[in-house]
Amino acid sequence: MLEVETDGPLAVLTMNRPEKRNAMCDALLDRIAAFFDAPPEGVKVAVLAGAGGHFCSGLDLAEQELRDAEGTMRHSRGWHRVMDRVQFGGLPVVASLTGAVIGGGLELAAAAHVRVAEPSARFQLPEGRRGIFVGGGASVRVGRLIGPDRMTEMMLTGRSYGAEEGLRLGFAHEVVAEGQGLARARALALQIAGNAPLSNYIMIQALSRIADMGRTEGLFTESLCAALTQTSPDAVEGLRAFLEKRAPRFG
Repeated sequence: MLEVETDGPLAVLTMNRPEKRNAMCDALLDRIAAFFDAPPEGVKVAVLAGAGGHFCSGLDLAEQELRDAEGTMRHSRGWHRVMDRVQFGGLPVVASLTGAVIGGGLELAAAAHVRVAEPSARFQLPEGRRGIFVGGGASVRVGRLIGPDRMTEMMLTGRSYGAEEGLRLGFAHEVVAEGQGLARARALALQIAGNAPLSNYIMIQALSRIADMGRTEGLFTESLCAALTQTSPDAVEGLRAFLEKRAPRFG
């Protein structure tokens, strides 16, 4: 259901429900949460991918129990907790996007920090066509990627966007050749793993929160982040490595 492969500083998490296009059931969501709650020691970056040619086709409606309003809200808040762990858990997350990146799958992708798409990727929010509303964080994360106007259009019409359109809109940061997404995601993850750990952590924790702030508060927070990183041992090592014309050796 969720395969976890560790390779040095990388952990590759592969959603493996190919017969369901990796639709998200509660058990799969719980396993993703368990990984980000307690990543293996030594892992510095996570890569998210899907088996069988698809990333994730969203909530597995066939397995959803009938819930009342309170139960539905609690279920939605559970999704929010997991997506927050993906985004703010401390590990940079690179997503390899193929095939269906739909509904809850798009919510999961939007929680990742770097997104690589193959030409097969299709981005969609079909909830409006099913008589429901997003519940896994899309109104915030996807809305910020593409804006509320475009998100409203996606939900009203059920429109599906391809990889190149997704790149233009902000669903993906780059598009690579078919079959090359995971290799590219791993290469980027290794590059990120070579950064200073504190710098990676601060970028993950600060930048999206600064976007929530007013100008004055955002600039003050930026100064605090600069003070923390630029006075760290890794900053000293980074400057020394630059002057000595060598790769830095961060802690």
